[in-house]
Amino acid sequence: MKKGFHVNIEDLTMQNTDFRRVLYTGEHSQLVLMSLKPGEEIGVEVHDTVDQFFRFELGTGKVIINGFEYSVSNGDVVIVPAGSEHNVINTSTTINLQLYTVYSPANHIDGTVHKTKADAVEEHFDGKTTE
Repeated sequence: MKKGFHVNIEDLTMQNTDFRRVLYTGEHSQLVLMSLKPGEEIGVEVHDTVDQFFRFELGTGKVIINGFEYSVSNGDVVIVPAGSEHNVINTSTTINLQLYTVYSPANHIDGTVHKTKADAVEEHFDGKTTE
């Protein structure tokens, strides 16, 4: 029997210092913390079969989806439809951009932690869920 997952996502997001940290992987979605250093970006990417939800907790940035640019800050949400070219960029010169994202379906191997962007080797979900 699955027990699900419960945390204070705002607290965890604010405390996170890892570029990417997978918190929970379900059969149809995945919860991931992210922290971008000043001037850092995720990099242009496309997830052909994955919708992605972003929630921003601290900092300022911009999200580009298929050439459309959105300024983001605390409390903002952006949804990237599957198949869309996108990037998230921290526009601050002094503080990290703190955010979490939900992939639907999962995109990364459960439990993945990439301390820095340089550590972020692209691996793809292997079908194993948290529980």
